[in-house]
Amino acid sequence: MNYSFYKALNAGVFSAITILVLAYLESVGNYGMWLMAPFGATAVLVFGVPQSPLAKAKNVIVGHFLTALIGVVFVSFVGTDPISIALATGFAITAMMLTDTIHPAAGANPILVIVTEQSWDFLFMPVLLGTAFIVLCGTLTNGANKKVGQYVTYKKTA
Repeated sequence: MNYSFYKALNAGVFSAITILVLAYLESVGNYGMWLMAPFGATAVLVFGVPQSPLAKAKNVIVGHFLTALIGVVFVSFVGTDPISIALATGFAITAMMLTDTIHPAAGANPILVIVTEQSWDFLFMPVLLGTAFIVLCGTLTNGANKKVGQYVTYKKTA
């Protein structure tokens, strides 16, 4: 794919702003955890290739939630050893495929959740709140870009 400078810059700027807000909210006060590493990869899809099926709101939110849930179940009931990490990751990929909510960034969640031994609260914050915020920002940004794009005309060259 060949992206225009404008589209690439736009994706980078709005990804940065969205992640900045989440990072800022995490850094001030005791409002909980707002940020996790897989959100960087989510931003690539939501802002960089918003037309991808992998960037759909359902895929982002449900994919992250489902895979994080599997990770928390393993932490709570199975264990945190290497075999658990591998099995949880495999189950997470299977679950996303069976529910048609594939989101590649969410594949990292079971690893993150198990290695850091997260609790049930992690599902709400950062997973649900963070993904909902990213999707909202992406929807607003991409909607605005479509409106701007209506007025931009391209000249065909040779």
